[in-house]
Amino acid sequence: MSLVEREGMENRKLIYANDKCVGCGICADTCPTKSLILSPIVPIARGLIEMDYISCNKNNCVLCGLCASSCPFGVLGLEINGELISKSKQYPNWNNEAKINEELCFYCGKCVEACPRDSIFFTRKLPDINDLLSGEISIDDEKCVYCRVCEEMCPSCAINISSNNEFGVPDTIEVDDSKCVYCQVCKRACPQDAITAICTTCMFKENIDKPNIEGTIFIEGKCINCGWCKSVCPADAIDIIKPFIGEILRNPELVCKGETCHACKDVCPANAVEIIEGESKINPECCVLCGACVKACPQDLLSVKRESMALDNINSISWKDILGKLLE
Repeated sequence: MSLVEREGMENRKLIYANDKCVGCGICADTCPTKSLILSPIVPIARGLIEMDYISCNKNNCVLCGLCASSCPFGVLGLEINGELISKSKQYPNWNNEAKINEELCFYCGKCVEACPRDSIFFTRKLPDINDLLSGEISIDDEKCVYCRVCEEMCPSCAINISSNNEFGVPDTIEVDDSKCVYCQVCKRACPQDAITAICTTCMFKENIDKPNIEGTIFIEGKCINCGWCKSVCPADAIDIIKPFIGEILRNPELVCKGETCHACKDVCPANAVEIIEGESKINPECCVLCGACVKACPQDLLSVKRESMALDNINSISWKDILGKLLE
C-alpha cells in the first residue's frame, strides 16, 4: 500500500505493508517531521478495531526515507524512480536475518509449528514404506470364514473384506501390500489360523537402504528474526541475526497487573511474553527488542535498552544522530 507518492525530478513513493507491521512505532519515533502516527496498538492486536498500525500525514511527509531505513522488519519502503532504497548502496541497510542450512535440515517441521509469524514454509517427500519393509502375507481361502476380525484388528488398515454375492454376505478378502507392515497382528488374531504372515525386515535390514527424506524449506514474509525456529530446531540448522542486542527492563517500583491487563502479551509479535504467577515474563531468547510491549504497557512498567543494532552504512551525520536514538 502506498502512503505517500510524489512526482518530480525524482518519483518517490513510500509504501507500507500493514500485514508485516508489528506496531513497534520505531518509524514514528525516528520520523523527523512527525508525519507518522502510531495507532492504538492494543485494541488492534486484540481484534477490537480494524485499522493500520501506522497512519501518515501526507502534508508533512518529505519522503526522506528515514522511516524506511529505521524499520528492521521491512514494513516500510521508499521507492525512488521505482527502486527501493534498501537495495541501494547509498542508504543504510539492515543485516538481521534468519537462515536455514538445508544440508543439515531433515524437514521435521518443528520450526514451522513454532514460528509466531507463519513465515516458514516447507514441503517434505517421504520414502515409499515398501522400500523399508520386507515380508510375506497370504490367506487360505478354504479356512477363512470372513469374520472381519483381521480387518478390524489390522493397525495399518491393509485388509479389506467385501461381498461379491447378491446376499451381501462377506466372501472376499484382500490385502493391500502397499499398506501391510507385516506386524502379524492379523495372524495372531485369526480364529481359523487362515493367515500366514512372515516379517523379514529385521533379517534383511542390512540390505534395506537408509530412507532418504527430501524436501524444501524457506523463510519469507513476516519473519522478524525472533529465533523461535532456532530454539526448537533439533538439527541446529538455523542461524539468526537479530535486529537488536539488549534487554527489556522492568521498573521494580511498579507492580505488573498480569492477567488483568496482559497488554504486553497481546501486542508482542514474537510471542515472547508469558504471564507467570500473575506477572508478565519476557523470554529474552525470542524477544526482538522492538519495543511494542513498552508502548502497550499502561503503567509505563517497561523500557527497552538496546546496546547495538544490525544497521550499517549510515553515511549522513544527521541520520546517524536520529537513528542513534534507537540505542538510547
